[in-house]
Amino acid sequence: MSEVAQNRNALPSWATEMISLYESRSVNQFILHGNVNDRFYLPLGNKASLGAIRDFLLRVLLPGFDLILSYDLGNGIRVEKGGDIFSQWTGAKESLELPRQPRPAIELLTRFFRYVANLTRLGKPEWQVACYVRACHLVAPALPGALNYDLNALALLLRDWATDELLVQHPLVTCLIADNLNDLHPLIVQNPRVGKIQVPQPAVHELEAALALIKPAYPKALAEFKGEPSTLADQLVGASINSVEELLKLKEHGNEAIQPRDLVVLKKSLVEKDCGDLIEFISSKRTLDDVHGQDKLKDWLRQDVALWRESHFQALPMGYLVCGPVGTGKTFLVECLAGEAGIPVVKVKNFRDKWVGTTEGNLEKIFRLLHALQRCFVFIDEADQALGKRDSGSNDAGLSGRVYSMIAAEMSDGDNRGKIIWVLASSRPDLIEVDLKRPGRVDVKIPVFPSSTPAEGFELLRALCERRGAPLDKNRFGSIEKLVPDWLTPGAAETLAVKTLRTVLTQKLSPDEALVQSLTNYQPPVSLEVMEVQIRLAVNEASDWDFIPPAFRSYRG
Repeated sequence: MSEVAQNRNALPSWATEMISLYESRSVNQFILHGNVNDRFYLPLGNKASLGAIRDFLLRVLLPGFDLILSYDLGNGIRVEKGGDIFSQWTGAKESLELPRQPRPAIELLTRFFRYVANLTRLGKPEWQVACYVRACHLVAPALPGALNYDLNALALLLRDWATDELLVQHPLVTCLIADNLNDLHPLIVQNPRVGKIQVPQPAVHELEAALALIKPAYPKALAEFKGEPSTLADQLVGASINSVEELLKLKEHGNEAIQPRDLVVLKKSLVEKDCGDLIEFISSKRTLDDVHGQDKLKDWLRQDVALWRESHFQALPMGYLVCGPVGTGKTFLVECLAGEAGIPVVKVKNFRDKWVGTTEGNLEKIFRLLHALQRCFVFIDEADQALGKRDSGSNDAGLSGRVYSMIAAEMSDGDNRGKIIWVLASSRPDLIEVDLKRPGRVDVKIPVFPSSTPAEGFELLRALCERRGAPLDKNRFGSIEKLVPDWLTPGAAETLAVKTLRTVLTQKLSPDEALVQSLTNYQPPVSLEVMEVQIRLAVNEASDWDFIPPAFRSYRG
């Protein structure tokens, strides 16, 4: 390793882990996955710079090696260092041009590695050899079907680099670079003698070092942050260095300065872009004051928000399950919680894909982002559909089961308690695997209900009509009590409020008259039979008796 690499304090944690594994002779092959397409801070003293992962390997981790080779589909085999050594090999002399196709290229590299290892056994000079394979998931992809003999043979050759005793005993290190572990052939990933190194999104201090290095190039964009790269780094943690520098280039070109008040919006756009539209941030100006009724529940959530702000992480739940009938405002409750807490709420969008391995790769990206954000809520709507099943059968080639396993492992990571809080929402919580709802993954189960009495329904209608500029006379309840629907949900009530306003504007009626007309012709969007089943499910899922209004407690059991 280089002199720079020997100064472990200057290196990111993934690089120090890699060095320790190699120096201890635990492994000699590494799969670098994750944020591998970003730019990296190269701690080279007066020559510090930013570079791709190739530059980090060549200039920081591997400059002490005698010979460095690389391979990718586009460029084929390249000699990055030690061309004179490689040219002595008969196999290289016999090749007029080094092969580009995966199978012959990997075969040639394997023969060369065995050649230098055998030279050492014969008492010849011992050459330290390194090789990295860029975009290895394109060279040895995780394709379905065990009968793809050519691909399996290629994967076995790559695996041999870490298991063949002749090669293991030689000072050889190989790095397989891939976007996601699940994109790689399982013969390689499941090898117990390979070091799987996740390259995370840059930490705050890495962003700060990168910003300090490049700030002279962007005087206009960084005019508001002169001498304060740490402030900008703190606000943009979670974004890649690539995306931050792209933002600076655009601002500098437009002669604009990044304003501190705009950082929250900028961070959201950068992170969403880095994650490839797999997530979105929920922005909300609402608070729990906007939630109608359910005071016990709101008190509990406000206490959790206070604990969050005071960093009492061990007193916080690992996750919430928000359950209740269709239209009762489960997503609305999450938005109000986001506004109340003033913290990032990440909504996981549709991460499933038709291509083999892509769904699992998408989850890897999402998890990597969540850890980079350090503190956030993670919202999964329609959780009964999104989270998968432990036993998925043969209908989807086991995809649902793999999704379930990945999410279950992430949700139960105790190191995330109070930092990454999962919020699942479903009107059919009975369809969510029991193991995903257990304490240690979901500690608090929150039921949300429709109105339990006509008076509650009228107050809900009155609040929504007043927001739309069609205020109702609170003394009119007695005359319309019989028209107020049973089990009125916020979703249905909002539709009625919009219809009432429309009637006021088009028929020139008073709000009270318009409401009566709207209620007279009202048809519930969900049958009472379905509503009753979903109420019963929510009651039986509730983790605290105080969350259940007295009118619904008889549905227990």
